[in-house]
Amino acid sequence: MTKNPVNHRVLAGLFTLTLLFAGCASVDLDPNVAQSPSQALELAAKESNTETAQQYLLRIASRFQDRGDHRAARTLLQSTQLAQPAPSLKAQKQLLTMASAVALEDREWASAIASDLSPENFRDYSPDLVHRAANLQSDTYALAGDRLSAAITLMLLAQTDSKVNPQQIHDQIWALLKAVPDQQLTAAGESTIGFESEGWLELAASIRAPGLSIDDQGRIVRRWQSNWPSHPAAQVLPSELQLIANLAANRPEKIALAVPLKGPLASAGKAIRDGFLAAYYQDDSTDRSKTDIRIIDTSDRAFDTLYKELANQDTDLVIGPLDKEALARLASIQRLPVPALGLNYLPENQQAPEGLYQFGLSAEDEARQIADRLSQQNINQVLALIPQGEWGDRVEAALVERMQSNGAVILDIERFFREDNLRAVTADLLGITVSRDRAIQVERTIGLNVEFEPRRRQDAQAIVMVAEPAVARQFKPLFAFYFGGDLPVYSPSIIYEGTPDAARDRDLNQVIFTDIPWVLNDKNPLREQASKVLPGTRGQLGRLFAMGADAWQLSKRLPLLRQVRGASVDGQTGELIMTPAGSIHRTQLWAQFKNGTPTLLPQPEPGSREEDISPQALTN
Repeated sequence: MTKNPVNHRVLAGLFTLTLLFAGCASVDLDPNVAQSPSQALELAAKESNTETAQQYLLRIASRFQDRGDHRAARTLLQSTQLAQPAPSLKAQKQLLTMASAVALEDREWASAIASDLSPENFRDYSPDLVHRAANLQSDTYALAGDRLSAAITLMLLAQTDSKVNPQQIHDQIWALLKAVPDQQLTAAGESTIGFESEGWLELAASIRAPGLSIDDQGRIVRRWQSNWPSHPAAQVLPSELQLIANLAANRPEKIALAVPLKGPLASAGKAIRDGFLAAYYQDDSTDRSKTDIRIIDTSDRAFDTLYKELANQDTDLVIGPLDKEALARLASIQRLPVPALGLNYLPENQQAPEGLYQFGLSAEDEARQIADRLSQQNINQVLALIPQGEWGDRVEAALVERMQSNGAVILDIERFFREDNLRAVTADLLGITVSRDRAIQVERTIGLNVEFEPRRRQDAQAIVMVAEPAVARQFKPLFAFYFGGDLPVYSPSIIYEGTPDAARDRDLNQVIFTDIPWVLNDKNPLREQASKVLPGTRGQLGRLFAMGADAWQLSKRLPLLRQVRGASVDGQTGELIMTPAGSIHRTQLWAQFKNGTPTLLPQPEPGSREEDISPQALTN
């Protein structure tokens, strides 16, 4: 995924900031002077009047921002000459720093700026700057990870500026509140004073109680509106809550689940079917007198033909196909009259028609999450082991693309077959082979035997190991044998069979990997019930069972995910979100092997991934 685009809302207001500086002391701004940060700093250093020099630097920083060069502006704004701005310049500097921090998505800088803010700060600006200052302030808080203060800032803006669009600002507030951790939200609800903020916090806390169905959430929203009739959000609900409040009345009643039940994909199809039905029967919000589910075997018929038949049979939703080629044929239909939830993904170069959604256990999703986890740990140079084949090609492409977008690099990628000499593969990956060849060349050059101890390459910070358990158990000890035992190892879910086996998995100790909640979360009522009566609820089939369960949950929420940016479903395969093109992606949990057993790790904060809330997602 590419980086978020520059925040045009930030850029659009920089002209206003330039006008703010019009009254500053006159400084030579000849076009040939200060065309770079170093030139500006050099010129300012020659000015004997500190405030005049600072005014000049702020004006030049604003000029850089007008040109879209926020990196140059950052150099000036973070310079020692502006470290202690004159009191009359503090507000000007603060606006410029927030603008560049947000445009550059510089979280560290945003955190430093946010530490000197309070949600009321924007009210100190002149009326023509209040709206801009508030939005920059909220974006800065969000970038720094303080979504609560970002939301409160916008609540105060709604009270201050009567010209704001109620629907837009309520959607922004709600998106931020959803990302506030439970404990912080609870503490804020107990200490907050003020009608509007109290109402918002009560609404956010009540709707996120565990175990709520979508009907429960709808009832909570309507009850909250009744209890807070004069609250601005009760009069103009956030778009997501409007959908939730009305979703039950519009959910599909006639659903066709079309999966292969014979042939090479039969095991997968049956696991998805069982998971779908298990979730359906556990869902107490379902009116089974109205819901009609048809299970159709697709193993001996063309799916696009089947779809056309179902579309003429009063069907509300088709779930399938599972086969990638069948999905591609379905996508060749220009417009789908009946929505379809495909259980796989189209090739990246094929556009989905209107009405087609895509959902599956994407290896690319896991590769991107590994890249993001590395970025969060400030690991920017890695080595990678990836199996040969088309599946490995997709993993490699997603991993490389995401790491590049995060400013990181893969130093070397070794592709392998499971039958390969894994010792040689590991030696090549860690640079041992090159080290040995170099020593041999030295011996040949000087004609003497050289006492030699091979060294691994020293520029790597971690290893990404994409390997099934039997192969991974061989690779991990080889890392230590070839002097790479100190490097942290990150893996996708392929490394774990899904059932604890401490004796066999001790060789994987310390490996950090990502997997779905169905596998890693022990407190799972659906899994507990299903495992008692159904086979195939663990291991790889268990992951497909969980996918089927999520297909049921998604069947009720597709309009919500499609229409409300940032809306998500807390599923068995992870937190599910939808792209504008209708492709559903998931965020999984993280664990680490300790004593041969997976142990859950603290999960990244909401908003730390690109798919989560960013200033652009809230304002564009």
